[in-house]
Amino acid sequence: MRIDLRRGLVLGILPLLGACAGALPPPSPGTTPTAPVGRATRAGPPPSNPAMPTGAAFRAPRVMNIPGVEGLIGSNADSLQRAFGTPRLDVVEGDTRKLQFSGEACVLDIYLYPLREGAEPTATYVDARRSSDGLDVDRAACVAALKRR
Repeated sequence: MRIDLRRGLVLGILPLLGACAGALPPPSPGTTPTAPVGRATRAGPPPSNPAMPTGAAFRAPRVMNIPGVEGLIGSNADSLQRAFGTPRLDVVEGDTRKLQFSGEACVLDIYLYPLREGAEPTATYVDARRSSDGLDVDRAACVAALKRR
């Protein structure tokens, strides 16, 4: 009798718990799913034109303007690969591109966006972090550490 009472309580509570734990909707087209819980995420550059739907108006990206990276900003993928070698990561999404270069000291992410509709993507944003723990480092120092000599 006592086991039947527990079973009845558990079975009575299950619908209530199910109502509280609704499923998350799938991500909308053109959005990035969120990172798994417990993993740190890094904010990248502000999006410029993620996979524009046909007929959408072109939006020019914001271009980074800080000391130490002015030699990279405006460079295309070929010139970046001549300067740093083969990228560890090369991600193309729509008309945008991300190149990642890494070494013992740091990881350098370079984001390329077209400045005009139909133009070749060029570097508009640079981010750098330590290879060992992912903490931000000086972008110019990372560039200098990774550049081919």
